[in-house]
Amino acid sequence: MLWTKTFIPTLREDPADAELISHKLLLRAGFVRKLAAGVYNYLPLMQRTLLKTINIVREEMDRSGAVEITMPVLHPCELWQESGRWDVMGKEMMRLKDRHLHDMALGPTHEEVVTDIICGELRSYRQLPLNLYQIQVKFRDEIRPRFGLMRCREFIMKDAYTFDVDEKAHQVAYQKMVDAYYATFRRCGLAVRKVESDTGAMGGSIAHEFMVIVDTAGGEEVLFFCDKCDYAANIEKANSISPGEIKDEKEKPLEKVPTPNAATVEEVTAFLGVPATKLVKTLLYSADGKAVGALIRGDRQINETKLKNHLGCLELEMASPELVESWSRAPVGFAGPIGLEGVRLIADPEVMELTNFVVGGNENEMHYVNVNHKRDFSVTETAVLRCAEADDLCPICKKGRLAVKKGIEVGNTFNLGYKYARSLGAKFVDADGKEREFYMGSYGIGVTRTIQAAVEKYNDDKGIIWPAPLAPYAVEVVPLSMQDENLRRAAFDFYDKLRGAGVEVLLDDRDDRAGVKLNDADLVGIPLRVNIGAKSLKAGRFELKERSSDQVNMVETDTAVEKVKQVIDRQMKQAQEQ
Repeated sequence: MLWTKTFIPTLREDPADAELISHKLLLRAGFVRKLAAGVYNYLPLMQRTLLKTINIVREEMDRSGAVEITMPVLHPCELWQESGRWDVMGKEMMRLKDRHLHDMALGPTHEEVVTDIICGELRSYRQLPLNLYQIQVKFRDEIRPRFGLMRCREFIMKDAYTFDVDEKAHQVAYQKMVDAYYATFRRCGLAVRKVESDTGAMGGSIAHEFMVIVDTAGGEEVLFFCDKCDYAANIEKANSISPGEIKDEKEKPLEKVPTPNAATVEEVTAFLGVPATKLVKTLLYSADGKAVGALIRGDRQINETKLKNHLGCLELEMASPELVESWSRAPVGFAGPIGLEGVRLIADPEVMELTNFVVGGNENEMHYVNVNHKRDFSVTETAVLRCAEADDLCPICKKGRLAVKKGIEVGNTFNLGYKYARSLGAKFVDADGKEREFYMGSYGIGVTRTIQAAVEKYNDDKGIIWPAPLAPYAVEVVPLSMQDENLRRAAFDFYDKLRGAGVEVLLDDRDDRAGVKLNDADLVGIPLRVNIGAKSLKAGRFELKERSSDQVNMVETDTAVEKVKQVIDRQMKQAQEQ
């Protein structure tokens, strides 16, 4: 392809509304353009990378035994109402009414639709197992679309759905998809880690995310890894064991003491001269309109996902200052469990191990000290509500320490169990002639997310450094001057030879200064560049420059095609060994 015959609108400056380096570079390098918040046009270079990514995904899905279909984007409300997710999905589901005022939705995912397909069609156990997948546009009305293709409202995703006779058979299907995911991301030039994750609105009992580990601001998720075993989980799911030792203490008399101008953990502990581990926060929430109090240690952070899952509620919101005062009779910062009426209390297990701790006094600028459970208040409901933290003990091996990294989710897998088959009445006849519900799984790969994750992972201060499998072109030919007829002729001749050899090549035939063309080449990030300059051409040579290296190698013009092919093959192999 000739640069002048395609459309690559590069930018010299970072767009003002782009935060992540990957978002900035995709815009600056002319891969995407924003149409509206969270909605993007994919320009020619992006289209080529997108198709390459899709082809990799499709080939690995087909290799796994999955069968491709295409399901509608537009869904009737009835299916979602039957599954119970019409309300659960909340405002993230993009809803509309047709001309008959019938409620419809733009599909954020397709569990309901695929289950409806097999209802009445898949009748015998002999037709199982079955894995149906699609590569389709999805819609989610993000409250704050940001980070480019990372968190947008319209995106491209591969989703697959397995149907099995029981959980044992599903485990085989689940592992097959996990293996396919590792193969897919490896072919994309991305090393991924599988971590435990929350099932969220998908339902089911088990879920995993596939994460690209990054050290940049693009690492949207906090991940925990044990340094002694294979335990790995994201912050929503991660559990841990406190590394501190529990000291035996005699109970002291309860006291209510003034704490003037001290409402935060830092202020209260400094005023009372106690560590944060001896203070218990009473965090008040409205859960589907009902009052809930979560008790956690002062040095810990609340995990609202764990709290919401424990409560089984649809809406969970931190109580407003007005609600806090009406429930506790005190301003924010002074609520406590003693005498707190009409509020459902749930305590983190760490709280139950404390003796002589501090809580809010349910009175302005007052706290209780030497508080003890059972003697001073009663909590019968416990659940792990805290976020795991670095250096906590691993909940599995109980020996390793948890390390923290940041990652970008590019894929997920869910054990759905009988949730959708049961709610939508999807059944088959087993070997004994009895009707049974399908055991299902759901598996997603964010195609456009994967592309931006690659950019977030591989870049420098000059631009993108594409992994060879995802690059829009394998090589870029840059004649340093189009005014020089010898350079022009040599560039087009070499371009034709590369194309004849089956090499994907972009020729920068613009009549621009060499500096502009070389800067754009670095920005666009094609893995291999061939510079054609007057001095080197006179010596019968071209310059070969790999985007990931500062080194420039000279190659004889008559062997340049073969040398380029060798470098491309090596780059492809190296990318897949990440």
